[in-house]
Amino acid sequence: MKIGIIIICYNNENDIDIDQCAKYLNELKDIEICLVNNDSKDNTYNLLEELKEHCVNVSILDIKRFKSDNSAVRAGARFMSNQFSLKYLGYVNSNSLFKYHSIVLLFKAIRDNQVDILNYNQSFLNKKGIRLTMFQSLFPVMDYLEKMNIENLYTSLNHNQ
Repeated sequence: MKIGIIIICYNNENDIDIDQCAKYLNELKDIEICLVNNDSKDNTYNLLEELKEHCVNVSILDIKRFKSDNSAVRAGARFMSNQFSLKYLGYVNSNSLFKYHSIVLLFKAIRDNQVDILNYNQSFLNKKGIRLTMFQSLFPVMDYLEKMNIENLYTSLNHNQ
């Protein structure tokens, strides 16, 4: 079953390379992407629409009035739960994009770690042993990627001893 990832965009016009973004997004398996344009004042929305035309797994939600990241994520979660049959939802807020310096590198990181993202999310929720609603099961993708890098470092150190 598919998962969804909500990505909040705000004035990211200079970060969006249509060809590179489409390359990474089209390589994703079992992941739907929702790009939430949070009232950008530049050409971000038009570029996101153009990107959507090149990708089968991308949806766009345009928020006309700026919202906090939490509110924008909730709007994206409502949209995704109404449009798709998804098991889980992850999110990336606009502050997290700065760590990757561009949305292209974020898409590459998601592509490179898609199997781990799917596995982590499922195991995390299964440990709780309860059925969560879509909004309760939202997970921060960036926190996971950071945690995964630390765990991979420890695993490789232990195997090399």
